[in-house]
Amino acid sequence: MEPTCEAAERALEEASKSNPGAWVDHSRYVARACRNIALRCPHLDAGRAYALGLLHDIGRYAGISSERHLIDGYRYCAERGWAQAAQICISHAFMIQDIETSIGVFDVSAEDYQFMKNFVASAVYDDYDRLVQLCDALALPTGFCLLEKRFVDVAIRYGVHPFTVDRWKKILEIKALFERWTGTSIYSLLPGAVENSFC
Repeated sequence: MEPTCEAAERALEEASKSNPGAWVDHSRYVARACRNIALRCPHLDAGRAYALGLLHDIGRYAGISSERHLIDGYRYCAERGWAQAAQICISHAFMIQDIETSIGVFDVSAEDYQFMKNFVASAVYDDYDRLVQLCDALALPTGFCLLEKRFVDVAIRYGVHPFTVDRWKKILEIKALFERWTGTSIYSLLPGAVENSFC
C-alpha cells in the first residue's frame, strides 16, 4: 500500500503544524517537480510520484534535526504501511548508495546509524527513488531552480564534504536519464525555474 495524493497532503499539513519551516514549501515544490516530470515518463505514475515527493522530508515533523529526519521519516511512513515512501525518506539523501557520502550530521543512536548504513547499502533503487533525488535538487522553498543554484544553496548551509562533487555528478547523471525519457530539458517542465534561479 502506498499513500494517495490526498493522504500525503494531509500528512504534510499535519507535519507543518508540529514543525513549521521552509522545508514544507520545499516539499511541495519537490512534489510538483516529480509530478511534472513523471507526466512525460510513460512508465511512471504522476500521482504516485507527487505523493512520494510530498513525503520525502516528512521526518522533519519531529523537529529540527540533521540526518535524524531520514529515519524519523522512514518510521513515520513504515508505521502507515507506506513502504516505498519509507524507503525514499532515506534514499533521497543517498544518490550514491554509501552512508559515508552523507553531507549531514548523524544525530542518531548507534543502532539507528547501523540500521541506516545497512539499509542504504542494500536498498534496490527504482526510478521513483531517482526522480525524488533529482527533484530534491530542483526545488527551493521559493520555487523551482537550476540544479547549480540548489547545489550552492546546500553547500552554503551544510559545507563542502569529500563526496560533494561526486553527489553533484550523480544528480547530473540522473538529470540526463530523465531528459532522455522525457525528450526535453527538465527545466522546460518546471515553470519559473530559470527566473527563480536568477532572482
